[in-house]
Amino acid sequence: MDRVSSFDEPLKKLLGGATAKVMAEHLGLHTVGDLLHHYPRRYEERGKLTALADLPLDEHVTVVAQVADARILMFNNGRGKRLEVTLTDGSGRLQLVFFGHGVHKPHKELLPGRQAMFAGKVSVFNRKMQLAHPTYQLLDASDADEATEAVDAFAGRLLPIYPACKQLDSWRIAKAVDAVLPSARDVVDPLPAALREGRGFTPLPEALLKVHRPQTKADIEDAKARLKWDEAFVLQVALARRRYAETQLPAAARRPVADGLLDAFDAKLPFTLTEGQEKVSKEIFDDLATEHPMHRLLQGEVGSGKTMVALRAMLAVVDAGGQAAMLAPTEVLAQQHHRSITEMMGELAEGGMLGGSDRGTKVVLLTGSMGTAARRQALLDLVTGEAGIVIGTHALIEDKVQFHDLGLVVVDEQHRFGVEQRDALRSKGKQPPHLLVMTATPIPRTVAMTVFGDLETSVLDQLPAGRSPIASHVVPAKDKPHFLARAWERVREEVENGHQAYVVCPRIGDDADEAGGKAAKKKAAEQDPDKRPPLAVLEIADELRGGALAGLSVEVLHGRMHPDEKDDVMRRFAAGDVDVLVATTVIEVGVNVPNATAMVIMDADRFGVSQLHQLRGRVGRGSAPGLCLLVSEAHEASPARARLSAVAATLDGFELSRIDLEQRREGDVLGQAQSGVRSSLRMLAVIDDEEVIAAAREEAVAIVAADPELEHLPELRTVLTALLDKEREEYLDKG
Repeated sequence: MDRVSSFDEPLKKLLGGATAKVMAEHLGLHTVGDLLHHYPRRYEERGKLTALADLPLDEHVTVVAQVADARILMFNNGRGKRLEVTLTDGSGRLQLVFFGHGVHKPHKELLPGRQAMFAGKVSVFNRKMQLAHPTYQLLDASDADEATEAVDAFAGRLLPIYPACKQLDSWRIAKAVDAVLPSARDVVDPLPAALREGRGFTPLPEALLKVHRPQTKADIEDAKARLKWDEAFVLQVALARRRYAETQLPAAARRPVADGLLDAFDAKLPFTLTEGQEKVSKEIFDDLATEHPMHRLLQGEVGSGKTMVALRAMLAVVDAGGQAAMLAPTEVLAQQHHRSITEMMGELAEGGMLGGSDRGTKVVLLTGSMGTAARRQALLDLVTGEAGIVIGTHALIEDKVQFHDLGLVVVDEQHRFGVEQRDALRSKGKQPPHLLVMTATPIPRTVAMTVFGDLETSVLDQLPAGRSPIASHVVPAKDKPHFLARAWERVREEVENGHQAYVVCPRIGDDADEAGGKAAKKKAAEQDPDKRPPLAVLEIADELRGGALAGLSVEVLHGRMHPDEKDDVMRRFAAGDVDVLVATTVIEVGVNVPNATAMVIMDADRFGVSQLHQLRGRVGRGSAPGLCLLVSEAHEASPARARLSAVAATLDGFELSRIDLEQRREGDVLGQAQSGVRSSLRMLAVIDDEEVIAAAREEAVAIVAADPELEHLPELRTVLTALLDKEREEYLDKG
């Protein structure tokens, strides 16, 4: 049999149409290979009963337990019948219920003393845990000798428990795995023999056998070590090949010139760069000086001065005769960047204009909402090369936008952009331009290696001098309403001391379409107070103007406003004419008002950890200390409150990103960044397996350096091709 095709065999050929259909629709398993890579989630030690005391609510579980008693109850005046069975395992008790016609078979089979395996979803009824209509499989035999043999065989083995679904129980999946397990012998082993032997790994066919049908716990560890390594290694080889291919592309070297724009800019800076900024700038300048495109990820804490580093890189490229484009995710942010960059550059941003510096260049803004005349002028400045720097939103990507000589693309807040958008901008250079990707969402090293593995990484973790500490506190609005009243008093105190404040809400509000109109929202809130819609900017602003913050200047900022209106509010807030800005997360990145010292985040539990950290970074940007109050009605013991307490406890973004990732599923982490790649990570945990990923990356780099086309490693090439089918290859290509 062809070694690859047995793995690609459709499941319906081996398992029958009905089972294959359920596997495809509910578990995403289509081929023999898919099923063999559907690993057990855990293993029951057969004969050792599952702890009923630890059952998780609302989850599908499999338990091995003994029937303690069973009884039939009548209800509905004798017309209805219910079977209640109590299970025990020594640690706790669990009730099973069966209704109607489903009563007869279990009533005959589930007799006191019988042992069986049960699967179902845990729910609560009358304060007791229960499984309603579980599927089950008896584990004892009627004949005494047979029973002893069955128990011995049962107790002597580990029972794999598979990720299952309502339509297909774990043991049915186990039977299906039995049917396809012989195909594991035909698997292509991607690891070069020398590497496998050097690291003492089990051969792949054996690892698959051990993970599905282990004889001992050591078998499981062996199999996991091998399968984790494969996932990390194949992905790292793909990324290493991508990095290698980039080094083969031509690019114009962009070296800063003496006494040019960059030197003139540095000479007028009123402060010195931090050590971190100097170090990262050197890494970037070294990359720009090479004749293949830079691919660098610059990650830095909120307020660590990434924009300054990016601007100096852009000036170096302009010095070298090229143009630089900065892509921002929102118009508010593009305008903010344009304003702060032209302010920092002063007359250097007025090249070719009256009063401009002879060493200067033009800095233009390009957004979708600009007037026709301004837009036409900006496009002209770009195509003639008059403008050395352009800052814009996705409007930069449109076909009409042409550059004279695009040398550098800076992408701000990478996670807001599709890879296609980045790619479209990069394709506007005569040769591939250099690429600098910035993010203020700190990314743990392992995720950077896995998701952004084709980018070199620079980290800015030092805050510029003069930055103030930010105190953060959780305000439990439901349990302690007086805490919320005190929060508004604190905002008033900050304003009285000459400062300003932000109030952030999750929703804009005042829209009949939004959450079904006011009447529907009111009714929903009355029926279930926990289901009220998130607090809205327009409603909270009105409440504050008429109540807790009466007499102060309170303005709103949100995404539905006209861009000119947004810009006007932002300008007045920056100038100190507005005391309190009530906004959505449009202020999350890039907004810089050093005089704003306080932030109140309403319904803070509705935001993610990274988002809260980003928002908090808008205060404490000047010399006065910052204050961030996280208002929540979440219950004290809830995971949401634990998340908020974690944010309040540390200002370390890398620590928070770790907490964030530990609370989310792995697929969420990898899903957006590398399309199909996440489906290849079934055993590898990005946060926990840092050492595996780092070692796999090292081996991958060495292998690709020695044999970029993998000509001497056909098995590895075959597996890579299967992983990176055409769609994924394109996706990585655009990464």
